[in-house]
Amino acid sequence: MAEATKKPSVLIVGGLGYIGRFLAKHIHTNQLASTVRLVDKVLPQLAHLAPEFTESCSSSVFLQADASRETAMSRIFDHPDVPEGKWDYVFNLGGETAWSQTYEIYKLRSYQLSITLAKEAAKRGVGAFVEASTGMVYVSNRTPRVESDKLKPWIKLAKVKLEIEQDLSRIPGLNLVILRFAHVYGDYDPGFISKGLCLAKVYQEQQKELKWLWTEELRINTVHVEDAVRALWTAAEWRRGNTAPSSPTLSRRPTLSKGDDGPAANTPVFNIVDHGETSQGMLAKFVAEVFGIQTGFHGTIVSQFAKLNLEHVVDDLNEDALQPWADSIEKAGITRPGPLSPFMEKELLKDSELSLDGKFFEKTTGFKYEHEKFTADEVRKMIESYKRMQWWP
Repeated sequence: MAEATKKPSVLIVGGLGYIGRFLAKHIHTNQLASTVRLVDKVLPQLAHLAPEFTESCSSSVFLQADASRETAMSRIFDHPDVPEGKWDYVFNLGGETAWSQTYEIYKLRSYQLSITLAKEAAKRGVGAFVEASTGMVYVSNRTPRVESDKLKPWIKLAKVKLEIEQDLSRIPGLNLVILRFAHVYGDYDPGFISKGLCLAKVYQEQQKELKWLWTEELRINTVHVEDAVRALWTAAEWRRGNTAPSSPTLSRRPTLSKGDDGPAANTPVFNIVDHGETSQGMLAKFVAEVFGIQTGFHGTIVSQFAKLNLEHVVDDLNEDALQPWADSIEKAGITRPGPLSPFMEKELLKDSELSLDGKFFEKTTGFKYEHEKFTADEVRKMIESYKRMQWWP
């Protein structure tokens, strides 16, 4: 087979995580790779995998390993079908994804993993190293943030993600591209959007009005998981074709403002976000439509009180929601409820705006979104996926 048409070899770290499993399925379904390896600390049997991931995440391509350990690098990179472990694409989707962990835990489980993996990738001459980051690294602002805007992470995970970006960009010989994601949602989503849906279910059963903090204009931008994995693949293909440090394509990213300690200037960084400008008001509207409940927003006085007493507000919210959710699960006879929960993290209830501009990625790579915006139909599809997995009461 000619080199130009040879399918790439692909290594996915965090391959059984939410985005990782969809990336593996996308590659498998479209026969995009010659060789695939999924690396994760969690075994497939414990990863809450839906049936459609059985083939793409099978034991034949899975390796259980801790990618934060240097001693695991040989096992992870060495493969009989990949000469010298020089993978064409390495996707880093690993690390700690749970919110409200300590800074030290994020450093150990995310920073250490990214740096260890990237150094090995650089040493082996990997064609493209794609690092998944977050849009929460920017200063909170309703105006959509572009890649050169001021950086000021507003959760601990994002703070460590920015440190990862900075230090990855300084590893010699690493063919790096960084993607900063909005809230990723879709079938089986256990993340940010799912918490709102679980909360709505509790309020539906109690026939109560669900009121949200802050304002309906607060931005909670989104991207569908199917678009997220297509963006990952597009970024890898693009980066592999632009591996020379002097490539003019790599220098198109606007220079960061003075004083911003972001990744090195020649590092490709892209925002990944749909066109819907998703806000709290939209989510409230869709929840009202799908669940048939009243929704609204607390006034300025209540929201200001919440800002000053956020910990107590979050504790009260969780106390009111967790037991009714558990009762619903038990009543429905669900014995393996999966990863869903209405439990709200203090970090997620801040009045911080996740508002991103993704035009730079589309213009640079020609990428097109297939799920252009978050809708009520997407909410219904998510709930149906939870029901298929018997997670939903």
